[in-house]
Amino acid sequence: MSVATLDRSANSTAPTDQQVQAYLRTGLRNRWWPILPSRFVEAGGKPLGLTRLGEQLVLWRDSGGTIHVQVDRCPHRAVPLSRGINEGDRLRCNYHGVEVGPDGKVLKVPGQPGCPLEGKKAVKTYPSCEVADAIFVWFGDALNQEAPAFEPPEQLVDPEYSHFLCYADWEMAWRYAFDNLMDPMHGTFLHANSHTMYQGDTQAHFVTRDTPHGYFFEKEGQRDVNFDWSEFVDKGAIYVRLEIPYPPSGGPGGNFGIVGFGTPIDENTMCVFFWRVRKVSGWQRDVWRFLYKTNLEPRHWAVLEQDREILSGVKPGLEKYEMLYQHDAGVIRLRRYLAQQARKQLVELEVAGK
Repeated sequence: MSVATLDRSANSTAPTDQQVQAYLRTGLRNRWWPILPSRFVEAGGKPLGLTRLGEQLVLWRDSGGTIHVQVDRCPHRAVPLSRGINEGDRLRCNYHGVEVGPDGKVLKVPGQPGCPLEGKKAVKTYPSCEVADAIFVWFGDALNQEAPAFEPPEQLVDPEYSHFLCYADWEMAWRYAFDNLMDPMHGTFLHANSHTMYQGDTQAHFVTRDTPHGYFFEKEGQRDVNFDWSEFVDKGAIYVRLEIPYPPSGGPGGNFGIVGFGTPIDENTMCVFFWRVRKVSGWQRDVWRFLYKTNLEPRHWAVLEQDREILSGVKPGLEKYEMLYQHDAGVIRLRRYLAQQARKQLVELEVAGK
């Protein structure tokens, strides 16, 4: 680190709690986030515009089926590229015909061939990949535009697991969905009438257990009875794992697992990605998948709807009215961790003058 950088670091003002919370309202940067199920974007089809982490994006597939994610803004007059035409290997803006390639380079300006805009890399392009039927995008800050390789949860890529993706848009700030996932006790009450969550004690003492990439928050002395634990993971992406035991009517296989992501759309809305997973193989996999689609899926949507309904419209700032107790230790730790990560990023950006 240079002397100039050290001087700037010494003289910079540490971010306030208000600045940290404002920064977090549209998500934590330098992470991979799922943004949309893969099936929503067709090869060679119309470009799709959407908002994620407060940023306007255009998604399109080239004629070979490869997904591309770019800022939804033509470099000429800044109108949305999502209102343009997919030419198979490029997007063509409908306004003046400017053509942009998958790498963000302007390939053609029909109105003035040879102008300085041609050949210029003028459209931000986001690193992206597809995993388990979803499109993931790297949202880096000004210091971290290059993406590390994405390491998905093993439940989404290990052939020993079978999974279904559940996707929905929710009207709430994204962090409340993570709070909900790190709160196993709510299952005993909000979901008491589901086919699995009526069992076990309505009282519990919780403990935390560290892992290399996060922590478990679990009921002490109760396991494989109800919604007994959650695991927060930060490994290139942030997500929560949990398991719920199945009764015999749930079919063959182990516990019913959920891998949950909650991606911010803007400050007050988000989209959820819940992969429902089970470790099954052979004929048991076929039985499980049949039972899930014919019998279990509606129940799981009903449970999700209970979560959505109770949290609908919740906006940042309600924390000042909360009176938390021991069952909320997992939520408290999660909030502190996210604030620490955000503060670290803000300091690094300030030191670098970004």
